[in-house]
Amino acid sequence: MNVTFRQLRVFVEVARQNSVLRAAETLHLTPPAVSQQIKEVESQVGQQLFDRANRRMTLSTAGEYFVVYARRLLATLKEAEDAMARFQRLESGRLILGMVSSAKYFLPQMLARFHAEHPSVDVRLKLGSREQLVALMVANEVDLCVMGRPPVDFPSRAEPFAMHPHVLVTAPQHRFAQAESVPAAALAHEPFIVREPSSGTRTALQEYLDEHRIQPNFVMEMASNEAIKQAVMAGMGVSLLSLHTIGLEWTSGLIAAPAVEGLPLMRRWNIVAKAGRQLSPAAEAFRYFILERGEAHLAEMFNRVNA
Repeated sequence: MNVTFRQLRVFVEVARQNSVLRAAETLHLTPPAVSQQIKEVESQVGQQLFDRANRRMTLSTAGEYFVVYARRLLATLKEAEDAMARFQRLESGRLILGMVSSAKYFLPQMLARFHAEHPSVDVRLKLGSREQLVALMVANEVDLCVMGRPPVDFPSRAEPFAMHPHVLVTAPQHRFAQAESVPAAALAHEPFIVREPSSGTRTALQEYLDEHRIQPNFVMEMASNEAIKQAVMAGMGVSLLSLHTIGLEWTSGLIAAPAVEGLPLMRRWNIVAKAGRQLSPAAEAFRYFILERGEAHLAEMFNRVNA
């Protein structure tokens, strides 16, 4: 079998995205080039690896088996690259970071600063839910992950680098926005717009409600902070969100964060790695960078949070 690592990367990305077009955008290739690579892999394997229907690419039974081996091969190659980099002590090579959606409001700016100091490091970002990031760490497909609540279902090393406040958000015209303070009990009568059950934000909200013995009225569940913000601004309900996700809307007066009893909830941002994994020099450089500068960077970006 004469499959190249480049072809394996294309195959794994199409399997992850279920789309040639989205995989092409991620890999910075043209869709025809991606399609050609997939055809060559299938020719070498001698099996149809995808079922193609309605422009959606889903793994066939053979593809489900092959993707496991493809990921193992790519993970082994990455470990070999990291080992050789450690011999040379070079802060170069590829750094693959995973992040939860709430981190996208500050992590790209931090990466820009990091890249300015380490221009030889090729940084790749993978956005996903907490569960998806855990799966990527288990499969050795990411070096480090930025998330709030560290995983508990597999061995990992989680190091906090900054505080992560969560607040109640409402429309600016909501009565809470005009109040000097709001008792926790008043939330029992509010329609809540919430994240999916597996998200750290949803877990934080449930812990707060349980602590104050509040039976909530969940009227809507959404999988993105952006969708929740739009619904809250439209007056469809209230929500608990990370302060790091609402900076633009808050400073523009489009959303309110009233003072509520027991809030903000103070959580922490963590930089997480798979336990026992030896990081490459590039990954170690970013780990030190975020541990040393993360708190100050977030305070600079979100100065109203610390006011």
